[in-house]
Amino acid sequence: METERFEALIDAILAIIITIIVMEIPLPETTSLMSLIELYPEFIAYAISFVICFKVWNYHHNLFNIVNKLNSTITWTSGISIMFVGLLPHVTTMIASDFHSFVAQAMFGLVFFITCISCFIVDEMLIHIDKANIALRLALENRKKITVISILIFIIGYIIGYYLYPPAILVSCVIVIFSNYIPRKYLKKIKLPF
Repeated sequence: METERFEALIDAILAIIITIIVMEIPLPETTSLMSLIELYPEFIAYAISFVICFKVWNYHHNLFNIVNKLNSTITWTSGISIMFVGLLPHVTTMIASDFHSFVAQAMFGLVFFITCISCFIVDEMLIHIDKANIALRLALENRKKITVISILIFIIGYIIGYYLYPPAILVSCVIVIFSNYIPRKYLKKIKLPF
């Protein structure tokens, strides 16, 4: 199966998702600076949702440049991941309408968490069907560690969000995004118990 058509589909879906998220930002009541500042929850939610969409696009773009083999199981799993990303406009609107709601923050975090886990599953499937692809193995060598770190960050974010400050879940999503950029030399020092 060719990856170009699949990448084009993902590009189109993500472009639509980002457009919907932008269109959900309401216009300010007046053209004053205070009216714009009052919309900070909408802008924060939009910025983080945009970064998540860009992360998903970047993940697929970089990954499918080195993939040699693709099967229907991988495309369906990636499709399910994109389906959850498609919920971003809805959960972004939930956060924007009630920024300090635990349920809104939890739903946003859940969408992002499922997206991260499904990307990890796709990584494992790709390694399994394309065992001779050295470039793929090198690109994905630390994915298990990053996924475990991400799960721990989500758990901490949800605990803090539930008991103290619901936007901690949104903060945990941002930390997970940046945890993907931990230098390899530091990741090699991290030992997993399994």
